[in-house]
Amino acid sequence: MLTIEDTAIPAVKIITTRRFGDERGFFTETWNRRRFAEAGIDLDFVQDNHSLSGPAGTVRGLHFQSPPFAQDKLVRVVRGRILDVAVDIRRSSPTYGRHVAVELSAENGRQLLVPVGFAHGFCTLEPDTEVIYKVTAYYAPEHDHGLAFDDPGLAIDWPVTRAAAILSGKDRTHPRLAALPEYFS
Repeated sequence: MLTIEDTAIPAVKIITTRRFGDERGFFTETWNRRRFAEAGIDLDFVQDNHSLSGPAGTVRGLHFQSPPFAQDKLVRVVRGRILDVAVDIRRSSPTYGRHVAVELSAENGRQLLVPVGFAHGFCTLEPDTEVIYKVTAYYAPEHDHGLAFDDPGLAIDWPVTRAAAILSGKDRTHPRLAALPEYFS
């Protein structure tokens, strides 16, 4: 059984799968293609990614791949907590430039479905946070792009400032939304 919650942007979904617990811990199916398809989410995932971020305040993103290697993502946390963010970068969308921010944790078991046409990123809220996400297209370096996580035009309420955020060199150089080429119309 799974629960699908709409967000402020209908294309982005919060998904929670049922956990079966006892004195040993719990068991859950985080992905079951048939069950997800019955619920209207019929995606062909081709790759799983796993990241470990040591310090709290690590920001990864905002990332996306352009067509024809654009990716849907299903994101979950297996240790720690994150603020997970999806920004609509589809120019013709009525929610262009708006975002959804959701706390995902190992404890709450929530997953975020980030569709094609969205930039995605997260900030770790605890040390040693591990994030796993499924994607529908293989990594294609020539189609790998980013958006400045701290673009004031996005008005994302990150739990860290740019000065305090732990970023990769690449993530420090992404353009603001106003300067982003049109990848998704």
